[in-house]
Amino acid sequence: MNDLSLSSPVPRVVLVALTKHGAAQAAALARQLPAAEVCVAAKFAAAFAGQLNPVRAYEGAFKDEVPGLFARFDQIVFFVSLGAVVRLIAPHLKSKDEDPGVLVVDDAAQFVIPVLSGHVGGANAMAETVATLLGATPVLTTASDVGKTIAVDILGRELGWTVEAPKLNITRVSAAVVNEEPVAFVQEAGSPHWWTRPTPLPAHIHRFDRFEAVDLDRYAAVLWVTHAPVPPELWQWLDQRLVVYRPPLEDRS
Repeated sequence: MNDLSLSSPVPRVVLVALTKHGAAQAAALARQLPAAEVCVAAKFAAAFAGQLNPVRAYEGAFKDEVPGLFARFDQIVFFVSLGAVVRLIAPHLKSKDEDPGVLVVDDAAQFVIPVLSGHVGGANAMAETVATLLGATPVLTTASDVGKTIAVDILGRELGWTVEAPKLNITRVSAAVVNEEPVAFVQEAGSPHWWTRPTPLPAHIHRFDRFEAVDLDRYAAVLWVTHAPVPPELWQWLDQRLVVYRPPLEDRS
């Protein structure tokens, strides 16, 4: 079984500005994110004079900078048009498990749009952070965020949980969640403070404190938070309907 394990190290962030207005907006954000690096066209680098951020003032074609940005950073925040970003990054895309989070901020700093790796890559969370700092609006398009429901692939990540399941299971269970099919959420371990949205847990998600209490024939999917081993025959029997989460062993709250 190919498991997907997720963790949340401190992200490496770069702010990218290709235009005069973009450089001014990026400089305003950089002042609030002193650990972020900056990649800016050399003729606009003066916008960052006196700031603490490391600055790369590039000469020549920006497209030559993209491979290095993808290799070195976890979050790339572009201050340029969405269409331009799509064309620039397209040749470098691999998979959502490998690609960095990519965001776009418009020239007026009114909107922050996660373009790539919204969940696993953290672009959605980064968009909300950037939007708060700039007084902008985050434009989230992933179904779980729009529907204010569970994001299966990153559930509990901020609590140190890891997800244990084949990627196909994560895809199928995510579909059941966003399509409002009956879903069992079984929590036998870990912090109870995993639901952080301001809205109530959706009604189609039913909580249990023991796996044995779930009538598996009634549910399209099962999310199971546990320290218990999962027998191979159970994975096989549930056939892509199961995702398991592993809280830290020391977390008994």
